[in-house]
This record gives sequence, C-alpha cells and structure tokens, in this order.
Amino acid sequence: MKVATFNCNSVRKRLPNLLEWLEENQPDVVALQETKVQDPDFPKQAFIDAGYFVHFRGMKSYNGVAILSLKKPTEVIHGFEPGPDSEDFRIIQILVEGIRIVNTYVPQGSDIESDKYQYKLRWYQRLQKYFDQYLDEKEEIIWLGDLNVAPEPIDVANPEKNMDDPCFHIDARKAYRKTVEGRFIDVFRNLYPDRVQYTFWDYFRGAYNRNRGWRIDHILATPALAKKCKEVVVDTKPREKESPSDHTVVWAQFKI
Repeated sequence: MKVATFNCNSVRKRLPNLLEWLEENQPDVVALQETKVQDPDFPKQAFIDAGYFVHFRGMKSYNGVAILSLKKPTEVIHGFEPGPDSEDFRIIQILVEGIRIVNTYVPQGSDIESDKYQYKLRWYQRLQKYFDQYLDEKEEIIWLGDLNVAPEPIDVANPEKNMDDPCFHIDARKAYRKTVEGRFIDVFRNLYPDRVQYTFWDYFRGAYNRNRGWRIDHILATPALAKKCKEVVVDTKPREKESPSDHTVVWAQFKI
C-alpha cells in the first residue's frame, strides 16, 4: 500500500500538478490538507475520472481536508465526533483494507503568545483521546498530514532562530511527542534517522532554492504497521512546478 500526504494549499490551484503526480505515481491513498474550498466547489469529478474514490470536507479560503483512495473505503468519518465542534474541516479518516487512515491538518498556532497557539495545544490533547478509542480496539492506524510541528532540531533549517515559532516551540513539540509516544512511529525518521529533509519551504526569500525549510508533514504508523514500511520519499518535484504549493508530497510504501 502506497500512501501519500500533501498540503496542496488550494486544491483547485494545484489540480493540474496534482493530477499529473497521481498519474505518474499511482498511490493507493492520498491525504490532502488546506484544500481551501467549500464542498459544492470541490473538484470531485477530476479525481473520480483519475480512478479514485474521494471524500472531503472544506470551507471557503481556509483549512479543508480530503482523502483519495483507489479502493472503496468501508468506513468514512469526518471530524472528531458529530456536532458543532467536530473540526470536520481539519480531520477525516477512512478504513480501507483493514487499515484506519487518519488525515489531519493540525492548527498552525499563529504566535506562541496567542489564543490560537493554546488552541493548537488543546487540539493535540484532543487527538490523543481520539486515537486511544481506536488503539484500545487494537486497530492498525496510519496517521498522516500537515501536523505543523518540526519534532527535532534536525527537522528545521535554523532551529536556534525558531525556538519561539509555534511549529518548533517546546510546548508544541511536547504535545506532538505525547501524542506519538506509545502510539505511533514516524516512519521517515525510523528509516532515515540522520537524514536532513524538509517538506515545507516558505514562498519568500528564496527559501526553497536555499533549502531553508521545515519537516512538518508526516506519516506515522502504529508499531506493527511501521515495521512493514519499506520506503519513505519526500518528493520535491511538485514544489518545483509552476505555481506550486509551499509544501511538497511525502509518500510511504507499506508491505501489506
């Protein structure tokens, strides 16, 4: 099973590049974040024509998540739970081939002195409880998406200058670690413990050409499933296309 994650930063703007990538790489499952489109305007038919089942939830100009899968999911769940606080524009999951695949777009946090940062920390706490309901049932899970945390200094180009960034601040990293520990393994870092590789580069100041980036897009798996992960690739080709997202695609191959 080949799974991929991509913060597309507007699915409609990135659609030609995304469809080209799908045709060339043939992933089984793709998680998209920051689709930035209301549901009636989501380009559903383009993905159906490409051979995918597609499930999504979004809003105008901000947020939004989607999952594409070659095989029809046996279950689709939007949000944390039913109700007005479901956060269904930030989290979506499917059950396919017995694997639960959870796509999240974690809040960025804005500024560590802001209410939005506290909201981000609470969001991670909520994720912990969310995952435990499935882990208690001994389910195998792949968790992927834009998690808006660079876990370690190796995951950011300039760690000393970014200690107060909401994606590298110690409290955000602790919240991420608390969510991961005892539940998941970062399959990229598990296979490549010393590799410097980023998934996000700001549009400004020539960040991509200077490789001043962040590794904030992740694929994680429950321990038994992580052992079946044979390859993880950060594919920078989409970032080099005309009109790219500021993120790029990460994919992992599981021997399932």
